[in-house]
Amino acid sequence: MSTFSAPKGTYDLIPPESAKYLAVREAIAAPLRNSGYGYIETPGFENVELFARGVGESTDIVTKEMYAFETKGGDRLALRPEGTASVLRAALEANLHKSGNLPVKLWYSGSYYRYERPQKGRYRHFSQVGAEAIGAEDPALDAELIILADQAYRSLGLRQFRILLNSLGDQECRPVYRAALQEFLRGLDLDEDTRRRIEINPLRVLDDKRESVQKQLAGVPLLRDYLCDACKTYHEEVRELITAAGVAFEDDPKLVRGLDYYTRTTFEFVHDGLGSQSAVGGGGRYDGLSEMIGGPALPSVGWALGVDRTVLALEAEGVALDLPASTSVFAVPLGEEARRVLFAKVTELRKVGIAADFAYGGRGLKGAMKAANRSGARYALVLGERDLAEGVVQLKDMESGEQTPIGVNEIVAELESRLG
Repeated sequence: MSTFSAPKGTYDLIPPESAKYLAVREAIAAPLRNSGYGYIETPGFENVELFARGVGESTDIVTKEMYAFETKGGDRLALRPEGTASVLRAALEANLHKSGNLPVKLWYSGSYYRYERPQKGRYRHFSQVGAEAIGAEDPALDAELIILADQAYRSLGLRQFRILLNSLGDQECRPVYRAALQEFLRGLDLDEDTRRRIEINPLRVLDDKRESVQKQLAGVPLLRDYLCDACKTYHEEVRELITAAGVAFEDDPKLVRGLDYYTRTTFEFVHDGLGSQSAVGGGGRYDGLSEMIGGPALPSVGWALGVDRTVLALEAEGVALDLPASTSVFAVPLGEEARRVLFAKVTELRKVGIAADFAYGGRGLKGAMKAANRSGARYALVLGERDLAEGVVQLKDMESGEQTPIGVNEIVAELESRLG
């Protein structure tokens, strides 16, 4: 055992469990690739001001949860707590918005970091797959992203998730609502920290999960009652497009999400099998974020889906993913000449796309066959001195136990035929 262990609130992904996470990432990415989204990768850390401006200085993410540090050169950096601000920064820096082909559609996958109280479904290091459509204000784009997330979850076999939908208005109607909300909240019995939040960003109070706060929010003004005509029309079209696609959703007038940059459409994917950490993903429109971080006006929309929580949701539903075997063929050489011959055949098998492994370390037949069993391989290739003299390899079906001698030079073609 090592002297060291993973830091508190983090985890290691180890086979075979890690195969689930890879399968979830691929299932989420597949519909994005089929819809014109290109892959982007950004650094694991950014200038701390990027998140302060973009995510919001009053959010818990920035004030309490960010891993921030100063370099020897005096730069203030932070491990990325979310993906959108970084992706938008990278797109602006590369001038992707000047290509004339808007929206710029990007997807990403990676690890993110927040200093939170560790619990099941909430870690200090977590994995997400995200998508961003930058540079277009179109209800069809909002609907597209919601539909693609629904498609990804269903392709994994998830059924017990719900989509919550709301509109947060825009710069025209939200200030009126903000004033009404502040007036209501100032009359509540709230702690000093929450009272400060009322003055900076009162919407954050609606996102407070504490029961003592939620009890007092009965009768709180709802943003939907303050939407301007343009926002009402926009939101109704999003709803109609999602409905026409056969995707079920629930209107949630209190949904605000935990980030300050959202405008108009906001949505969340929740799974009731996960207890208090029920959100498996979410997103929305962020039409003003580009200007917040020094860019031009670029209306945009996006989401991030949690890989960790999606795996927990699959487990809660009892969904067993159909994972490909990591090894299809396991080679067992008995003797030095057999080792040379089989190693060459394993290399050939890999070249034609067959997952093959080898009994390394000079194990005897018994130990090597145990390793073949543990590998999950469908077939074992056993080659001894007598087989060498006869020019054959023993091909063993690990499921049926049937063993067949196959010519050494025919073994690759035979396995291609059997494994299809």
